[in-house]
Amino acid sequence: MFRHFASAVATRRSAILAASIIWVVCLGLSGAIFSQEEATTPEEAATPEEATAPEEAATPEEAATPEESQLKTPELLVELPEICPTPDGMTMDAAGNIILACPNYGDQTHPAVLMKIDPENNVRLFCQVPIHPDTGVACPMGITFGPDGHLYICDNQGWVEANNKGRVLRLKMKDNRWVGTEVVAYGMAHPNGVRVHGDQIYVTQSLGFKIEDDKPLTSGVYRFKLDAKHVKVNNTLEDADLLTTFKTENLDCQYGVDGLAFDGDGNLFVGNFGDATIHKVTFDDDGKVASSERFAKADCMKSIDGICIAKDGTIYVADFSANAICTVTPEGEVSVLAKSPDCDGSKGGLDQPGEPLIRGKELIVSNFDMVTGPDKLNSGHDAPYTMSVIKLSD
Repeated sequence: MFRHFASAVATRRSAILAASIIWVVCLGLSGAIFSQEEATTPEEAATPEEATAPEEAATPEEAATPEESQLKTPELLVELPEICPTPDGMTMDAAGNIILACPNYGDQTHPAVLMKIDPENNVRLFCQVPIHPDTGVACPMGITFGPDGHLYICDNQGWVEANNKGRVLRLKMKDNRWVGTEVVAYGMAHPNGVRVHGDQIYVTQSLGFKIEDDKPLTSGVYRFKLDAKHVKVNNTLEDADLLTTFKTENLDCQYGVDGLAFDGDGNLFVGNFGDATIHKVTFDDDGKVASSERFAKADCMKSIDGICIAKDGTIYVADFSANAICTVTPEGEVSVLAKSPDCDGSKGGLDQPGEPLIRGKELIVSNFDMVTGPDKLNSGHDAPYTMSVIKLSD
């Protein structure tokens, strides 16, 4: 599986440095015991060393300003092992286990992996993600389970280097184990977030459409059939599976739609990263887009990465640039739930949050901790690699 990986590492390191420079202007965008999950992959994966998180919860980091003292304080959920330098997208299985995607852009000498965090917060390797045959690496970001029980992953090859080699993968599952891989779609410029609703797969493409002088930036949402295989994406407005498009008006951050989620009524909510705006998309009886409107925007919300929606309709937003989590009410009112100063996450602080996920009365947050720039609180990528938790009210 990794025969191409060693030869690709040196060139990918250069590409990562170049990408980081671009990201200075704008995002190009999710107590533990660690061991290998038994027989989870068709091929053998390297056995990671065991690591144990502190027995007691770390003292939460203090709010940066008096105004922030009334916000909820994030705490440390787990400290991830060294094979997870860049945690991102998350999903949850029927047993309450979190599956965490780690593209490991921060150090691609570590192959991209999926990790399993069980309800007791034990962390185990779930599988190594199948590499792209041309690049020798995998780049899993958005991840979700489908009603068929399989895992759907955005393999965002274009995050590091523009190459139109992004894929949507289907990791076929049997008895909660990975047994094979199918390519749903390929040739994508920048697949990022993914959700399954009904018998359709919805994928955001944050940038990379083949449009001359594309300013303001065009981004969009693709929709593929649940059983689709080997769909060729051309990254043009004529693509048959392109559902709808958006413009990012903020010329200082030309990065488009990212996180997405459905509410209980089947409406699609999409976060525009650069504009820090949530759009609401509704559908007619035939599944066609009936409307696409701006739903929520506020000065206190600086960016929108991953989003999730609670049963009561509250939207939780990972404000990547501001080290914050925001909430949006069903009426579109925005407020800040939690916020951290620049930190390393070791005491539970938000360290460039990439993805929120609701687990009972907790909000679990992955800390991407990778991108720097004038509009980012994060000052650099560093250890430890962490997940935060915010206690939600009853």
